[in-house]
Amino acid sequence: MSTPNKDIDKAEVRVKWDPSPAGEPANDLDVIAATYAADAPHGAPVYLVHFDSRSPDGTITLNRDSRTGQGFGFDEVMTLELNRLSAAYARVVVGVAIQQRDGHKTFGRIEHTAVQIREGYTVLAEDDFAGVPAATAAVVGEFARDASGAWGFRGMVRGFDGDPDAFTAAMGDLAGP
Repeated sequence: MSTPNKDIDKAEVRVKWDPSPAGEPANDLDVIAATYAADAPHGAPVYLVHFDSRSPDGTITLNRDSRTGQGFGFDEVMTLELNRLSAAYARVVVGVAIQQRDGHKTFGRIEHTAVQIREGYTVLAEDDFAGVPAATAAVVGEFARDASGAWGFRGMVRGFDGDPDAFTAAMGDLAGP
């Protein structure tokens, strides 16, 4: 499900997955946000927000970080306070990457993956990554500011095969124009 919502003030990106089987390396998925400048919305990201980081102004934060997928409900949660984000930024692309430190892992090898993007109680998009089983990362949505300053949302799941560093460099292109 996806909706072309406009005038979004605050959004939440939530990811969950099952832990790896006993004796296997941990499944570690990370939510990543790439923020783009208003004068170069399709250039290189100005900054990234992911585990152990937050945006310089505190408008994008990772509230929950899991390295294993253990626990109930959503394992990673990122909040984007778009209404507080400086007018110097016009685009935020959000993705999910699987850490590759223990070998090549794809969404198809991790049980019960899910991503949900919502504003308050309204679900803007949700997916289970079944459409990108061979991918190691995926762009899951794009927030863009229009000429009036209102933020809109476009949901998508576009897979990528590579390490998290390469993924962050390609996120803006994967989201498209």
